[in-house]
Amino acid sequence: MADLQKTPLHALHLSLGAKMVPFAGYEMPVQYPLGVMKEHLHTRAKAGLFDVSHMGQVIVKGDSYAAAALGLETLIPVDVADLAEDRQRYGFFTNDAGGIEDDLMLANRGDHVFVVVNAACKAADIERMKAALEPDLTVTEITDRALLALQGPASEAVLSAIDPRAAEMTFMDVATLDLNGVSAWVSRSGYTGEDGFEISIPAADAESIATALLAHADVEPIGLGARDSLRLEAGLCLYGHDIDETTSPVAGALTWAIQKVRRPGGARAGGFPGAEAIFQEMENGTARKRVGLLPEGRAPMREGVMLYADETATEAIGSITSGGFGPTVGGPVAMGYVTSDYAAIGTQVYGELRGKRQPLKVAKLPFTPANFKR
Repeated sequence: MADLQKTPLHALHLSLGAKMVPFAGYEMPVQYPLGVMKEHLHTRAKAGLFDVSHMGQVIVKGDSYAAAALGLETLIPVDVADLAEDRQRYGFFTNDAGGIEDDLMLANRGDHVFVVVNAACKAADIERMKAALEPDLTVTEITDRALLALQGPASEAVLSAIDPRAAEMTFMDVATLDLNGVSAWVSRSGYTGEDGFEISIPAADAESIATALLAHADVEPIGLGARDSLRLEAGLCLYGHDIDETTSPVAGALTWAIQKVRRPGGARAGGFPGAEAIFQEMENGTARKRVGLLPEGRAPMREGVMLYADETATEAIGSITSGGFGPTVGGPVAMGYVTSDYAAIGTQVYGELRGKRQPLKVAKLPFTPANFKR
């Protein structure tokens, strides 16, 4: 692990007994002594604290918010310009074929757009933005801030005990809060399907703020293992697995993130890479679709399991892209792609597991209801 980068919380993870693993070029905690199952269930019941400092934090700035927003709209099929101040939304970079180059969160921070991108893609994302937007806009990676995620139904009580204004925020709000004298850029969002907050703070203050949050009786440190099972139960995509540069937003069931103003007939329709290909799929359908899958047995079916129409078919109709045991569901859950003919909820398909075909049913996502504060 000598060549891996470390987050500002690396020493804290070790002191808490974390098992560290390589992830996206960083040494990251996969679990703590509590264990993945209990970490998952604790987050659903109370609150979990995640270190997500490996992700990219970027400021895009121009003469005005509108200038930065319209610049980003040349790369992203999302309504950035009409996003209200102190609000955030989900988006993705697309390529000329209509594939997704990375997914991201973006926020209107008054005079600039704040963008958070995935760790494995951040160098390419920043280069993409710089090449397309500079010199008219400035694209600046923020390297001196950590990023924490506080997730779970007790999150509001925990954070508002430090700054009461946290309780006034609703899902996808952003604000600057005072956490024990530290200026924190906070969004009410996350990657678990639970209520919660993502908290950007100066790297020098990361350990003191994390320690203060962990001092609350309802908060436990949570690793990448439970983060993965939580987001899978919530039906949320993992870039590089459930979506990638070959996956369109239509096939990925993400067209909800393309607002009307960016669609055909909208005031700012198109103008982003792959718009024509994406619009054609929105009009005519796509050959494959991302679906939820519930294996009928107790054995989890993981990424790479091939899917078939029946027990004897020789040609696969798709594959699983994420799968494992869902602690909240109490059984195995998965996501994957099937040809559109097999994408209807309730359709039975078969996964090949250790040389045998096992039944699964196409299921509605998410597997556990979202618990956001609207």
